[in-house]
Amino acid sequence: MYRTLKTRFRAKKEVIQKLFECNRISAEVWNECLRLAKEHHLETGKWITKTELQKATKGRFSIHSQSIQAVVHKYIFARDGAKEARKKGEKIKYPYKKKKHFNTKWAKDGFVLHEDGTLELSLGIWNRKRQSPLVVKIDKEKLPNGKVKEIELVYDRGLWLCLSYEDGKKPKENPCKNRVAIDPGEIHTIAAICENGESLIITGRKIRSIHRLRNKKLKELQKLMSRCKKGSKQWKKYNRAKQYVLSKSEAQLKDALHKTTRQFVHWCLENQVKEVVIGDIEGIQRNTKKKRNKKTNQKLSNWSFGKLFDYLKYKLNAEGIQIEKKDESYTSQTCPVCGKKNKSSSRNYTCQCGYKRHRDIHGAMNLFAKVYYGEIRPLEFTVKPFTYRRIA
Repeated sequence: MYRTLKTRFRAKKEVIQKLFECNRISAEVWNECLRLAKEHHLETGKWITKTELQKATKGRFSIHSQSIQAVVHKYIFARDGAKEARKKGEKIKYPYKKKKHFNTKWAKDGFVLHEDGTLELSLGIWNRKRQSPLVVKIDKEKLPNGKVKEIELVYDRGLWLCLSYEDGKKPKENPCKNRVAIDPGEIHTIAAICENGESLIITGRKIRSIHRLRNKKLKELQKLMSRCKKGSKQWKKYNRAKQYVLSKSEAQLKDALHKTTRQFVHWCLENQVKEVVIGDIEGIQRNTKKKRNKKTNQKLSNWSFGKLFDYLKYKLNAEGIQIEKKDESYTSQTCPVCGKKNKSSSRNYTCQCGYKRHRDIHGAMNLFAKVYYGEIRPLEFTVKPFTYRRIA
């Protein structure tokens, strides 16, 4: 399986400076992609292709050719992603913002990693001369157990290297048969029901508290920054504090999501699960801006559904469990007994016909029925009282 390891490294001061310069040059490549794409579209009315963009940027920057291509690929990926999102009705802009720094990537021919942890990063040929490689040192104990395919230089309160490697492990064979439906949420990150009748709720209170503290600190710092002249010594001091808050909260959120998804995977293994479906909430914010207040907007922006799905996908796939997004429209509103739609304002969903169930478990049950029965109706098995879990 393909994995990524983020690690620190050691290098001489002049090498560190050159690594920062690599990220500045990568930003120049990105900015040039923006310029070329805009000019091409104005002249022809069409999008510039990946091949044309690669030819236009080849040999023009003093970093490895594969590093230049990697920036081009990222631009094309971002542009095509925006194009697909706009087709679905989402209000999203095409890549337009210029950058001062951009992650530099080295592919398989752009680096040499020795067994003792010495890493040589190639800068390719510039002015008809091969440039000396940048040599850094990684602790031998931190090297991944597998063949490294790509290396990316990132900045997060200092420079880090992200090593993408093949660990040699194949997804496990899974003879189980049970199926699971997940209703993701902001209060309860995961609410799930299994075909054997078991149900689970993993609270998202830890994630919510991280978001709230982050928003509070950012508000305070932004207020202080607004009173300073942009670029002044005091403004830079507050900006550094702001970046620290963002970086620290991002690390805390990542840890919380990993713990949440790990608990869910363990629960799936305990219940012999073969397949998981999760409600696709990507369209929940689409074309509803005028209907929501500021508080609701902030809650939705704090919702880390994309990361949650990514973490679930690679962890479940490693255990031989498949996961897929499915349309969850009206699953939280529809009564499975009488079919009427009711919006619940409390933690329990109630209907005039007498049906009553925990709101999130109700959503997971209806999603299961919609996906596997083709319609929202009572399940063919009895759902037991749910297990409630929280992360440390």
